[in-house]
Amino acid sequence: MAKSNPYTTDRMTAAGGSPGASADWREAISRRAALARERRPSSARAPSLKLLWSELGSLLRLERSSAGHLAGGKPVRSTHVAGGARPQLVMLLPGFGAHPKRMRRLRLGLEAAGHEVHDWGLGVNFGPNPANFAFLMRRVGTLARARRQPVTLIGWSLGGLFAREIARREPEAVSRVITMGTPFSGDPRNNNAWRAYQVITGHSVDAPPVDCDFATKPPVPTIALWSPRDGVIHPRSACGWPGERDLAVAVRCTHLGFSGDPRVVAEVLRQLQAAI
Repeated sequence: MAKSNPYTTDRMTAAGGSPGASADWREAISRRAALARERRPSSARAPSLKLLWSELGSLLRLERSSAGHLAGGKPVRSTHVAGGARPQLVMLLPGFGAHPKRMRRLRLGLEAAGHEVHDWGLGVNFGPNPANFAFLMRRVGTLARARRQPVTLIGWSLGGLFAREIARREPEAVSRVITMGTPFSGDPRNNNAWRAYQVITGHSVDAPPVDCDFATKPPVPTIALWSPRDGVIHPRSACGWPGERDLAVAVRCTHLGFSGDPRVVAEVLRQLQAAI
């Protein structure tokens, strides 16, 4: 790697034109090809193709809804923090391949309710590496110290794995974790995204470049939102088992819908209100 960059997932960006750079590219391509050819274990489960196809329709609906909002349509409806209770300090962590802008409707709903909302500061989520994870740990700690209160981490899909691991390592900086369609339980191949993840990141789902323990519940209140209609992550992986989270709540949305479906916004607000 030419220099440390929290957005970079491997050494595919070596100095252009040198023999070393060419070798790095060939090795990276070969590694990704091998990862793409891996077979799903017979014990692993994933949502049906029917549910996976439904995600496309969900994406189109979300795009139309967002476009209508930007054009002056109905604002995000929300419930304001009641009785002068202290608003919560919140950080949103996007899913794999997603930019924080994808969670804009959730952010607007939280802000309309009086909460202070920050994004994770890393742009598109291309997966974990030591640099971006260290950056995120510092960001959460700095925000908690600056505001003199711990942060609620709300993570969509892969973003929820980041959230759980940060809370496990630095519980004093985190008030609670809310995961949304996050595959923290069971086989990491219990989903329809693991091959794409491996090809893009260049590492196996079994061997992330950051030492993590996703199934162990962080020592803070941990709420798992999951959906029986999720076309990407198997519901059991996102729901987890008692002992892996404190509370599991079903929300009937698609996986992509976790980014801003009104039912998701309402449930997140309800969990934040219950914690006040």
